[in-house]
Amino acid sequence: MRRKVTASSIDIAGLADLLAEKAKGGGRVVAALAGAPGSGKSTVAERLCDALNARQAGLAAVLPMDGYHYDDLHLVPAGLRPRKGAPETFDVGGLFHTLKRIRARDEEFVAVPVFDRDIEIARAGARMIPAEVPVIIVEGNYLLLGQEPWSRLRPLFDVAVLVDVPEDVLRARLTARWKHYDLTPDEIAWKLDGNDLPNGRFVMAESRGEDFRLPNG
Repeated sequence: MRRKVTASSIDIAGLADLLAEKAKGGGRVVAALAGAPGSGKSTVAERLCDALNARQAGLAAVLPMDGYHYDDLHLVPAGLRPRKGAPETFDVGGLFHTLKRIRARDEEFVAVPVFDRDIEIARAGARMIPAEVPVIIVEGNYLLLGQEPWSRLRPLFDVAVLVDVPEDVLRARLTARWKHYDLTPDEIAWKLDGNDLPNGRFVMAESRGEDFRLPNG
């Protein structure tokens, strides 16, 4: 059963207004966008980043959580490869320390990994987060989980948003995603009901501390 959510709703324009206002003080603002697989977090993050940069060049950058996937060289011998994308298949500590570096803002830039879905591998140092960029948008499924080790992340976010999408919409989007990668119907069924949708239910049930919900259905 999905937990009751009491946070206020917000849209991308309203969130852009909020983050731009917070950045006026000159400090760094780190925002979390969490949500289920297929909720459109990546698209929302990029649209939000574009909206902020349209106001002022270099105002925002995106840090994707997916870059912190463990590699298959670890997942296969650990028996976790079929569950790739579940909470236990991410380097939470690596993300935690990257966020601390980003908040410190005492380096010219911080290099972060980016996950390449076409080859199922995270590319190390694929994106640079410059010190002069004030708004950092972090997007990923488990950013707001209320259990260790994920719960260590929440104090590092100035604004936390949970992207809210009905499960039937998630199923349709995820089906389209895996068809794009030429999976068989049986493979798609496993991806959806064996991994993606259970992970999504877990995200919506166990995320904590969001300031806003962003409907994206």
